[in-house]
Amino acid sequence: MTGFPPIDPPPRVLLGPGPSAVPASVLRALGLPTVGHLDRYFLEIGDQVGALLREVFETKNELTLPISGTGSAGMEAVLANLLEPGDRALIGVHGVFGTRMAEVARRCGAEVVEVTGDWGRALAAEDFRKAAQGRGMKLVCAVHAETSTGVLQPLEPLREVADELGALFVVDAVTSLGGLSVAVDARRLDAVYSGTQKCLSCPPGLAPLTFSPAAAAALARRRTPVQSWYLDLTLVTRYWGSERLYHHTAPINMIYGLHEALRLVHEEGLEARFRRHRLHAAALWAGLEALGLALLVPAAERLPTLTTVRIPEGVDDLKARNLLLDEFGVEIGGGLGPLKGKAWRIGLMGASADRRNVNACLCALRAALAAQRYPAPDPIPAADAVYGAG
Repeated sequence: MTGFPPIDPPPRVLLGPGPSAVPASVLRALGLPTVGHLDRYFLEIGDQVGALLREVFETKNELTLPISGTGSAGMEAVLANLLEPGDRALIGVHGVFGTRMAEVARRCGAEVVEVTGDWGRALAAEDFRKAAQGRGMKLVCAVHAETSTGVLQPLEPLREVADELGALFVVDAVTSLGGLSVAVDARRLDAVYSGTQKCLSCPPGLAPLTFSPAAAAALARRRTPVQSWYLDLTLVTRYWGSERLYHHTAPINMIYGLHEALRLVHEEGLEARFRRHRLHAAALWAGLEALGLALLVPAAERLPTLTTVRIPEGVDDLKARNLLLDEFGVEIGGGLGPLKGKAWRIGLMGASADRRNVNACLCALRAALAAQRYPAPDPIPAADAVYGAG
């Protein structure tokens, strides 16, 4: 080999569990001239990102910022900063990311009490009470939008449980922030983290998070240093706050991209954005059912941003997804854990949530099913009926 040609990624319709499509203006922002991470201009951009994040989180929390790293870094930052060895955490586990929260909490030295449930169903407040057995907790943790199953977890009843147990309420909003209301202040959520690559439609690489005053006070009362120096918010906030004290080199161009992605959210308006996600999800569901496909999650517990579809008996998962990718350029996700080979995950997040993508996905799935001799009626009229009614 004499050299390496410039990269030239193939065009893809990103309808998997993430990343989502990135708008052209966000891509342009990523390519703007890099300045220093202590440059006055960049610090102003950082302040604006904080204000825009407060808007999308629906909070007035002062401690609201983007962590350098993906959504899992946000998870680790929240748990590492709020948990000390011996603390007790009550964690909802009914999918991959609840399982991951429990693992991270254990690595922080916490005593983890798992609230387990069926993959594909939301957890009830009574499940948390039963698992707690009346014991006090430092944290109650839940995944708002479980990416592995497509379940939307009701949060208000769990806030009540956290109050009963004297706990802070921690929420994973990786697949909900920017696609449906998180309402941090109205729901009295104490610590929430997300990722940029889902409903915000920015490339992966940053993890927005927010701490309530109660969570910030708990951080200030720590008896031991935060186990992760890089994710220690007592240090990181001194850079993002008024001191501007160097901690690590911020990912400047990723912050540019996030700024533009959040500006687009602001321009669209939260309520309009939430309506858009609900509309296209409803059209997708109607089309999938017209194809004869069963959805894993009951309608009342179903995420509008990510839909989990049961793979019909006799249909090969990988063959179908490869056909979608190779012939139509459409990416959807496979199942995780016990759903591996048994389900597809279809994301309609951020810029990916539009009518053209819904129709492209339904038509490509119809072709993939037909290629495996599975009878698949035309799904478009069912989707069109939803759009006509909406």
